[in-house]
Amino acid sequence: MRMRVALVILRKELTETLRDRRTLTMMIGLPVVLYPLLMIGFSKLQVSQQEATESRTSRIALWGTPPAGLRDAITRDGKVAVDDGAGPPQAVASGLAAGTLTRPAAAAPDATSRPASSLREADHPVLVAARAAVTGRRIDAVLVLWPDARPAEAGPGAGAVSIYFDSVREDSLEARSRLEASLDKYRAALVAERERALGLARGFALGLDVAVTNVAPDARRSGQILGLFLPFLLVTMSLLGGFYPAIDLTAGEKERGTMQTLLCAPVSPVEIVTGKYLAVWITSLIAALANVVSLGATMMRILPGDAISLSPATLLLAFAMLVPVTLFITAVFLAVAAFAKDFKDGQNFLTPVYMLLALPAGATMLRGIELNAWTAFVPVVNIALLIKALLIAEAAPDLIFLSLLSSTAYAAMAVMLAARVFAREQVLLGGRDSLRSLLGLHRQKGGEPTPAFALTAFALVLVLTFYGSLLLKDAGIVATVLVTGYGFFLAPTLALVAGFGFAFRRTLSLRRPPLLGLLAAVLIGSSAWAIAAGVLIRLLPPPESLVRALEKLLLLDGGPAPLWLVWLVIAVTPAVCEEFFFRGLVLSGLRRLGVWPALVLCALLFGLAHSSIYRLLPTFFIGLLLSWLVWRTGSIWTGVVAHALNNGIAATLVYNKALAAALGAGTQAYLGWKPTLAAAIVLAAGLVVLRFVKTERVTEPVS
Repeated sequence: MRMRVALVILRKELTETLRDRRTLTMMIGLPVVLYPLLMIGFSKLQVSQQEATESRTSRIALWGTPPAGLRDAITRDGKVAVDDGAGPPQAVASGLAAGTLTRPAAAAPDATSRPASSLREADHPVLVAARAAVTGRRIDAVLVLWPDARPAEAGPGAGAVSIYFDSVREDSLEARSRLEASLDKYRAALVAERERALGLARGFALGLDVAVTNVAPDARRSGQILGLFLPFLLVTMSLLGGFYPAIDLTAGEKERGTMQTLLCAPVSPVEIVTGKYLAVWITSLIAALANVVSLGATMMRILPGDAISLSPATLLLAFAMLVPVTLFITAVFLAVAAFAKDFKDGQNFLTPVYMLLALPAGATMLRGIELNAWTAFVPVVNIALLIKALLIAEAAPDLIFLSLLSSTAYAAMAVMLAARVFAREQVLLGGRDSLRSLLGLHRQKGGEPTPAFALTAFALVLVLTFYGSLLLKDAGIVATVLVTGYGFFLAPTLALVAGFGFAFRRTLSLRRPPLLGLLAAVLIGSSAWAIAAGVLIRLLPPPESLVRALEKLLLLDGGPAPLWLVWLVIAVTPAVCEEFFFRGLVLSGLRRLGVWPALVLCALLFGLAHSSIYRLLPTFFIGLLLSWLVWRTGSIWTGVVAHALNNGIAATLVYNKALAAALGAGTQAYLGWKPTLAAAIVLAAGLVVLRFVKTERVTEPVS
């Protein structure tokens, strides 16, 4: 080998590399700027989480009869509050009062035993009750005063006290720390008083014996350990698995010259992007699965057998949660990589995208960051936090639903973006295209929205409505409903139609309703709610908390509001605003799919927009009826009438308890069978009337 030639080639390659600004940015600029920002950001986030935890008052339950002054001792500094409503079950309360329930001997340390906090006690009734209260997040910790705690105050013995907490929750850990500090002070004062009364030297007696018990089961503790790094690894490995295939199937083909050959073949761009999309997606999932299996095998080999206790079903479910996020990631990678001219260009394009998607998922490694209403709509991060929540058995059904819903919406938008990119041959052949043209942001005077436009509008309005309603949660129900309806549904609808030049009358079905159509709307609107409440709610009964929240909403925050105001806010406002968006803009965009695909998809989107898995089936059913009503009559106003009646009658029943009781819905979430059967007859009559309405499309007047 001629070293001189090798050095010349080395110099050439280094020179070309250093001349490339994008390479310099990736090699030097990005690490120098990005890593410090990320580290500082994560540190600030961790500090803010810790400060937020320390600023919150710990809510504890006090079970048993406390000695004199103990309650005041633990609440004196204002950091701990006793929740008197979080009492023990009756059997536990009776056992503590009668002295039949005592602290298990296994949890009482002696001079030679391990610390009480490290001992395990059996499923004692108090432990079971405390675990339910703490892991259910009703309170942060339980302080149990066993039967001998109060007598020991006056005598020479040691009163038995136990703290039950959840090591997975930061608020519970903070409550434990605060209780221990308060009890230490109380114990010191008690011992000092005994020593003074008996003339003993300080430190002679033990005044209070405190036992701390971690109520988190083994699977939950293991899930906490795995939840710190496994979600991040799953996301990053999924990203990495699709990174190079996405480049190779786009920029790589351009470089090899095979992209031109593919475009000359008798296949459509949609077929091309579909095949490539599925190939990259499957590769991404296989890579993630291989890494999970390898990681699991390594951990079982290195760690002791009892260090990790987690069911395979939980891990499998966590892996299944990757499906929507990998769909999103794959589409983004393909769309971006299609702009690259060669493989090197593709790496430069995708590396920032990779880091932008992967690094936020590292938030799962910070304690205190968890899945909630705010993080459920953050792309990629929501799935990572959902996996973390599944590992610690703390994933609420509605949060699972919202996370999967938002991830599916983002994936749909990304897929549509990739499809538009692959529909531009000049981009696939190495050319450039304007962002406005690529995203279809040009005006279409006199036209109608496309299915892709309708789905994109739904995804954007869904996110806007969700975060907007969270910001308005302290504004009161009336203000929230009005701003949500007019500001987040109606205003964007009118702005999109006007901004893109769509035909107003045809897009929004602004046609005078036929008389038979109005009659059908009245019959359907006055009966659909009863079918939903009498049949569909029985299939998936909502939790009591959701029922109470809906009642509070229908009563306008529970206040004595007049019935006309309830109808205006709960019936008329959603009817106008939601119908203009769903049965106007969205249904108009979906018309090209055909009658039933458009109706079913519009109804599904309407159900998803209500952001609750328990309300999905009833709202889908009502949305399907409203969509069919507007489709047959060609008028948005029939949908408005039926929607207003549906909401208004439901609100009236909540408002008038006597009427609700007469219909058999006074003590349960669903309606009785007799009124449900009567409503079914009325609904059938409405559908029959609707069959006689002549289907007619709205046309724009010729100018």
